[in-house]
Amino acid sequence: MADRTVLESISRTQLVTAFPQSTVFEAACTMARARSGSVLILDEAGKPLGIFTERDLLIKVVAQSLDPAATLVSAVMTGNPLTVPPDMTVCDAVLLMKERRFRHLPIVAPSGKVMGMFSFRDASARELIDADDLEEHLDQVTDVLA
Repeated sequence: MADRTVLESISRTQLVTAFPQSTVFEAACTMARARSGSVLILDEAGKPLGIFTERDLLIKVVAQSLDPAATLVSAVMTGNPLTVPPDMTVCDAVLLMKERRFRHLPIVAPSGKVMGMFSFRDASARELIDADDLEEHLDQVTDVLA
């Protein structure tokens, strides 16, 4: 079986998005309706400006006692999100996510078109094991070369 790409693996075809002038409350409601753990923040041209996640809601809003109805999502989103091409393998994406400690990656075509959102939960158990094995191998190689 060939390695799946991030685009082939995503379970959600509908992209969950908001604009920077949306409030945190509006973004959270959008996420809840879509049953999504994140919302991609887009500019007027459809380019990704940031990502807002459940973790951002908890740490940057709730724990800071900010008013979700008065706080703009642009003030608490993670700006300039790392994006991946649609042909990246799931294993490579999982490795990247583990290394950077996040669970969502926007998939962006070379043309700049946003094609979807890869989530850690889109990876199969086998792909997660393969990523762990590759991570261990890379650690061993790094130790030998050091």
